[in-house]
Amino acid sequence: MLYYVYLIESFSAQGQRYVGMTTDLKQCLLEHNAGKSPHTSKFRPWRLTTYIAFTERAKAEAFERYLKSGSGHAFASKRLW
Repeated sequence: MLYYVYLIESFSAQGQRYVGMTTDLKQCLLEHNAGKSPHTSKFRPWRLTTYIAFTERAKAEAFERYLKSGSGHAFASKRLW
């Protein structure tokens, strides 16, 4: 099984971005665009910008936490968005 850390960006609200983790990218994006996530529902629709696949859940979780930290925001802004 693969674990994906993904970055999505809103089409409708410029500058709105979200970082998450999933095992099913296609289903996850469908759910974000259907409004099933309270964190992202008001900024629909979303597009997938970047994803990184991991074989270990712990590594994916650690990378997601890093991207949500201060230095991770800087890294993502410079390299992933």
